[in-house]
Amino acid sequence: VIIITGSGDRAFCAGVDVRDHFPDKIDTTLNVFHKVFHVLVNVNKPVLAVVNGYALGGGCEVAMACDIVIASETATFGQPEINVGAIPTVATALLPKLVGRKKALELILTGNTISASEAAQIGLVNKVVPFEKLEETTEKLANQLKEKSSVVTKLARMAAYQGMDMGFLKALDNVTGIYTNLLMRTEDAVEGLNAFIQKRKPLWKGR
Repeated sequence: VIIITGSGDRAFCAGVDVRDHFPDKIDTTLNVFHKVFHVLVNVNKPVLAVVNGYALGGGCEVAMACDIVIASETATFGQPEINVGAIPTVATALLPKLVGRKKALELILTGNTISASEAAQIGLVNKVVPFEKLEETTEKLANQLKEKSSVVTKLARMAAYQGMDMGFLKALDNVTGIYTNLLMRTEDAVEGLNAFIQKRKPLWKGR
């Protein structure tokens, strides 16, 4: 499990320096920034964002690209790029898929910030907890994820990400192929089924 968080209780991440948005720097800025998201999508482990404070601009985009987002009650989210004449590149590509076109465009076009509770209501955040419970909640969830087979988790995550960019029936065919051609060839899939039938805890091997 990979956990991404900020230090202290003031901010998760406030995004890219405004000075890096000028024409002479933007190509390099976007190239470096977008590599982060290639890593987040292609990594073979669950990625948790633990948001404690401001998650604005690129910080909000990093959070939304994670698999699961846990936020403190005082966290705030937003895409203020429009206020300085910029566009949130990741949010324009991903946010409509997460919260719907209308809410995504409201956030992108107004530059407004929203509370953690509203972020949870629209589907940007999974869970909101008091700041003092943030570490405990994260640890509990991380431990729960670690109990699963790493190879099965990898394949489930792969199927979900690939399916996001497909129509329903195509995604269904895709996951069927992953299930029959990849999952069923793993030792952990057989172990999980046998453990359930034998009423015992599975012994995962990660293969």
